[in-house]
Amino acid sequence: MNKLLLIAAAMFFAHATLAQSDSTQKNEPDTIRVGNFIIVKKNKKKSRNDDTNYNSDTDSSFNIQIGKPGGERRRYRDNISTNWFIFDFGFNNWNDRTNYGSGLSGNYLVTSGNQPGFTKEDFTLRSVRSMNVNIWLFMQKLNVVDHVVNLKYGLGINMYNFFYEKQLTTSYTKGPASIWRDTVLFSKNKLAADYITVPFMVNIDPSGGRRKGLSFSFGVSAGWMYSSRNKQSSDERGTQKISGNIGLNTWRFAYIGELGLGPVRLYGTYSINPLHKEALKQYPYAFGIRLSNW
Repeated sequence: MNKLLLIAAAMFFAHATLAQSDSTQKNEPDTIRVGNFIIVKKNKKKSRNDDTNYNSDTDSSFNIQIGKPGGERRRYRDNISTNWFIFDFGFNNWNDRTNYGSGLSGNYLVTSGNQPGFTKEDFTLRSVRSMNVNIWLFMQKLNVVDHVVNLKYGLGINMYNFFYEKQLTTSYTKGPASIWRDTVLFSKNKLAADYITVPFMVNIDPSGGRRKGLSFSFGVSAGWMYSSRNKQSSDERGTQKISGNIGLNTWRFAYIGELGLGPVRLYGTYSINPLHKEALKQYPYAFGIRLSNW
């Protein structure tokens, strides 16, 4: 009898010890990782107040996460991202550095009779109407350093419209190309030049591509002129257009820049070489707003 009591007491003591040990253990969840998916099994015991049908078994729940354990999601970004169909809307003008008193100006700028020679005022532009519109078919951004330093490049069409301020001013001719002082009052006198352009820029984005805060880009571009024309409207002649070889440079090289302020993008360009082949040293520039995702 004493042996039975001793055995019963030992079993009771062992059971109490194990129960106390279990109560001190933390209820650690079981975690299973399958690829980029994480399945977390959480165990909790129900109390009598939680359910009228009380059961001493543990209640298991499953939580599926994507990314790293602990709720931290993994964000993957491609090293090359593409932005399709970007639009620029802005104004253009030019920096006129022509020496109108030189002999070279007289070979391209033609006057007759008692007409005065050309001056800088004859090529003053209407700033409000002189517009620049660019359509970029695509731009790509190549990650170089942690998406903070990138290379940007693309392909697009640049269209420049230069409206002359004076009604009695210049007319273009071709074969040979020249500009001569006209005798007609024009209600509209526009010079237009269109280019197929390839830009190449270094992009600095401290936010790492999250489209927040400040970002900027700078570089150069090369453009090939595929169309140029001088379009005029007057009461005497109606509307007429002269296109083709009117003495403009076929290639345009320019410094380019872009400034990002959150979702807003601003752009600017400045020509490295002059617009005309000879005599006139006019360097076009443009600035405006860019509709782009980055």
